[in-house]
Amino acid sequence: MPDLLVSLYSNRLADLKERADNVRASIRPALPPELHLVVNWVRERFSEKWASEVSVAFSRQPVACQIAIDGGKLLGFACYDTTARGFFGPTGVDPEARGKGIGLALFSACLQTMKTLGHAYAFIGDAGPVDFYASTAGAIAIPAPDKGIYEGMLRSAPK
Repeated sequence: MPDLLVSLYSNRLADLKERADNVRASIRPALPPELHLVVNWVRERFSEKWASEVSVAFSRQPVACQIAIDGGKLLGFACYDTTARGFFGPTGVDPEARGKGIGLALFSACLQTMKTLGHAYAFIGDAGPVDFYASTAGAIAIPAPDKGIYEGMLRSAPK
């Protein structure tokens, strides 16, 4: 999967925000006392690696994690500035809540926040849904003939 680049000054971000504003779930920055809840939720639904990155997001000031909530229930999360400054991700939505625009709204909230914090570009490392990022925010693949940031990362031994 390639790394992607998103211009935070693209006109597409205004369109993305407009679409995100129509999502039913509430999108907001996570609060420090929610760390254990969000980290455990991510660990249970996604992976230990992502839970580690969420922990890093909570160590930032302000917390670099947006969450989606509906009826007091956590539906999704998105982080930025975790693996590296300027990086978007990880992000995930509960399988039962997918297809409702929650991922789009979380993505938009992170990009808007990153721009406000002074970033000109966002990097999406090892991007999964490349077509989604390209169509919603104009993300383009970064031509990188060499190793990515995750190359050589320590990994858990298979059980």
